[in-house]
Parts: sequence; structure tokens; C-alpha cells
Amino acid sequence: MPESEVRHRKGGTADLACDSSPPKKRTNDGTFSTESGLQCGTFWLTRIVFLRFLAFIYFVAFLVAYHQNKELLGSNGLLPISSYLNRVKSHFKGINIDSVSAIPTLLWWSDYESGANRLLDVLALSGLVVSGAVIVLGSANMFVMALLWVLYHSIVNVGQQWYSFGWESQLLETGFLAIFACPLFSLRQVPVNTPTSSVVVWGFRWLIFRIMIGAGLIKIRGDQCWRDLSCMNYHYETQPVPNPVSYYLHQTPEFMHKFETLSNHFVELVVPFFMFIPLQNRFFSSLCGFLQILFQAVLIVSGNLSFLNWLTMLPCIFFFDDRHLSFLFSTKRSNSAFTKVKHLQLQPRRRLSVSQHVRRGVNWSVGLLIAYLSIPVVQNLLSSQQMMNTSFDSLRIVNTYGAFGSITKERTEVIFQGTRNTTIWPDDASALWDEFEFKCKPGNVSRRPCLISPYHYRLDWLMWFAAFQNYQYNPWLVHLAAKFLAGDETMDSLVAYNPFAGGDPPRYVRAEHYHYEYTKMGSEEAAAGQWWSRRKIGSYLPPVTLHQLKDYLNAQGWTVRKQSSG
Repeated sequence: MPESEVRHRKGGTADLACDSSPPKKRTNDGTFSTESGLQCGTFWLTRIVFLRFLAFIYFVAFLVAYHQNKELLGSNGLLPISSYLNRVKSHFKGINIDSVSAIPTLLWWSDYESGANRLLDVLALSGLVVSGAVIVLGSANMFVMALLWVLYHSIVNVGQQWYSFGWESQLLETGFLAIFACPLFSLRQVPVNTPTSSVVVWGFRWLIFRIMIGAGLIKIRGDQCWRDLSCMNYHYETQPVPNPVSYYLHQTPEFMHKFETLSNHFVELVVPFFMFIPLQNRFFSSLCGFLQILFQAVLIVSGNLSFLNWLTMLPCIFFFDDRHLSFLFSTKRSNSAFTKVKHLQLQPRRRLSVSQHVRRGVNWSVGLLIAYLSIPVVQNLLSSQQMMNTSFDSLRIVNTYGAFGSITKERTEVIFQGTRNTTIWPDDASALWDEFEFKCKPGNVSRRPCLISPYHYRLDWLMWFAAFQNYQYNPWLVHLAAKFLAGDETMDSLVAYNPFAGGDPPRYVRAEHYHYEYTKMGSEEAAAGQWWSRRKIGSYLPPVTLHQLKDYLNAQGWTVRKQSSG
């Protein structure tokens, strides 16, 4: 078979640096096969790997939503969606094109005021079922991926502060582009008439380019410590939710921290350009993907950054074509994806059908849309006033990204405490204060840091931000204090230890402000089992009773009823 015909059948090839066909050998039936198994430049198997990985990220995101959203956003949550949607509805004078465009969510067409908990569960459980099916099948069609995108959009856009972080927009942008990586109807792993479009492949490469360049530029333009290579002296200790490895990495020598910072700049500011090097081989493209994935793996090991780093690996998969990823697939079975792709690569040239021409037009339209929406994003990258983690359209199709533009040099924590003492004036020193312990944030100095990535505790994450703000800036924090005072059992799922569980709730609750730092390896504190040492800075939230918070809660539209201990 002429080589030109074999190569034409790659339909949708996107790797312009793919060199000539791999070594061939003649088989018994007179056709040619490749010694390495598959030719380069096609992305059939790549798509299978990508869809399973994306579905896994969706699954984790919906699992977090199912476990936490009722307590955070439900009818009795810390920031109820009913209050939020009603404010938006009032601002736009009803549910209309303006309100829906500002906050795209399916919840507009539901009874969100009385059924918020049930609706949040329906969204999360639906997402879990659909994403779980994609993981198992290793395939999806446009309708399936669009459903996942709409379901998660519907949660993110009512998530308020709990969903205000860059990885939410990044998942939605990734999910949007993934819709066009799939066939319209077919659920086959290898849909013969729908190869992975070059527009989609380069769309994902453009995504990882923006993510990394945005992260690198925000650092160089931001904190001085990124320029003098000292940021990693602080990062492991002061990041939002450290893990056990963070403790040991923090205590590596100074030259290692400088090397880590320099390596960060290399991966974020230099490596992304490897994809554009016009050589007649795939070395630099593959190296770009490998270094980016390795970098994200290191970040996963060194801290609990939700599913951010797992998600950032996703577009890097499209730096690897079928020949790269063929080792992940069985070569024994006659109906395996590997065998089907190998057969497709050897098929003779075919004329495109009408539907394929239409699909090609759709793909190029998506490419033009991404190019148009990228204009303000590129302008932002070039601006000295660069913004990170910003969306310029409500559908979050193309966004700006960045992380840790500034590094916190000291770690402070908000520690909630309660007491059943009936009289505290002024803050009686004899009062016995018991501490609430959260799921993952530092509290008890002897508790080992948690290891949860890609899972995520949203309350713990916001508590990190609250520690260098104040309670007036975070109304939900006062609401949380009120729920502790009321003995609200729904909060027990958000904390690791409630010292008043099963008994009378506290009479008073306060929040104290502490400075935390790691203990030194080999020190007496470390030998005694302490991971942290701490000292009190002062009061964060003064002692309050439920009665004292009544007017504030009413002004916010929140109702907290005291639970009976019996």
C-alpha cells in the first residue's frame, strides 16, 4: 500500500513534527505493519486515556460536592444558594436572559428555595453516575460530555466563595473542549468516522501553554521572593493545606530551595515553548508533555492542592500520540482498541462524507471561538497588571490562570474554641475552652498533616484565607460560630472533632489567632510527636453567645435553631 495513502488515513493528525512512518515489515497477507506497533501522529488511544482521566477528575469534583455542598450551600448551609440566587434575581428583576447569563445554572428552573439540599444532591449524584460510566467505558459522546459540563457549571456558578478558585474554571474550560473531542452519538472507544480533531489537540496544547505561562509570569511580576529564589523557603510551611511530605521538604537545605524555585521558573516559562520548536521529530513536543506531567506530580506529592495538579496534567496528554501511549493497551485481543487503531492506520484513503465535512466545520468554528475569546486572555498575559484566575465570559470557555503570585511568609491559623461556662466577663481566665478540630487544616500540634489530594475540604481551604483577613470579611465564619453555638449536627461532617458532640452545645464560642511553624527535625518537640509549634497572636473573634448573634443572623437572612442535647 502506498505510504501516502496510509498516512492520509490518519485523519485529524495534529502532530506536525511527526517524522516519516515507523519501520515496517511485511506480514503474511502482504500488507505492511510497524515494528513499534502503531504509527505516530494519530490520537485515537490518546483520547481514550484523556477521557478516562477527565472523568476521574469530574468524579472527584462531584464526590466533593455530594459530601459537602449541603452543609456549605444547602437550605441550612453556611452560604445558602437560595439567598444568593434571590439576590441575583432581585438585581436583574426576575429570572431572565440577564440573570441566566450572569449565573448559568439549571437551578434557576427549580424550587431552589425549599428543595436546595435535594437539588444539590441530584446534581452531584448525576455527575457521579455519568463520570463513573465514562471511566468504565473509556469513551463518551458529545452529549455525555456536555451533560457533565452543564452539571458542574450549575454547581460552580452558585458555589460563591467555596467555588471561587481557578481550578473550577480550569475544569470547565477543559470540559468544554472535551465535548468536541468526542463523536456526536457513538460510544465506541474507537469511532471510525471521528478521529480526534487537530483543532482539539492544539486547543489543549494552547490551554496548558496559557496555564503555565500565566503561572510563571504572575510569579515573576509578583513577590520579590520569586526573583531572589527564596520563595520555597516558605511555601511548604505556609501553603493552604500541607501534607506530611511538606514537613520534610521544608527542612531541606537552602540550595535545594533555590534549585526548586529555579526549576519552577524553567518549567513554567521556558518548557511551554518546546511545543512550537519546528523539528522533524516529536522529541521536544514529548519532552514538553513529560516535564509538565512530572512537575505536576512533584506538586501533588508536596501538598494538598485539591485536584488542581491532576487537572493540569490533562491537556499534557495530548503531547503524546497513539505510538507513545500504545503500551497502555492490550495487543493480544483482536477487538482491542490497539488492534482497531492499527487497522485504521492501514486503511486506504477515503473521501470525506457530508457529515464529516460538517464536523470539520464545527471543529474549526470552535477553534475560531477559542481564538476570539483568547484575545483578552493574551492581553492580560502581556499586561503589567496581570490578573490570575479570571474569566472574561460567564461560560468560562477561555480563562486566565496563575497560582501563588505572592507567598505568605508566616503561617497563621484561626482556632475555634467553645466553653459551657455560664459567665465569662471579661473572658474569664478560669474558663475551660475546648478546641474544634477541622478535617485537614493545622490545629492540634501533634496531629499529622493530612494527605487527601485530589480530594478537597472546601471549608479548610477558606479557613486558610480567613487567617490573614478578618471575620468581618467572611460572614460565613460568624455563621459557623453560630452553628457551633446551636449544636447544629450538620456541621459535624465538616469538622474532624466537635468537643461538644452528644451533649449540650457551648455557651460561648470564640476564635483565637495563632502563629504556626513546623518543629525542627530532631528537636525535643519533634521527638515528643509534635509536627507544629504555635504561639497565640491574639483574639480573632471575641467570645459570643447565640443570643448576641441573633440580629446579625437575621440581617443576613440566616436561621439558626438551637438543638436539644436529648
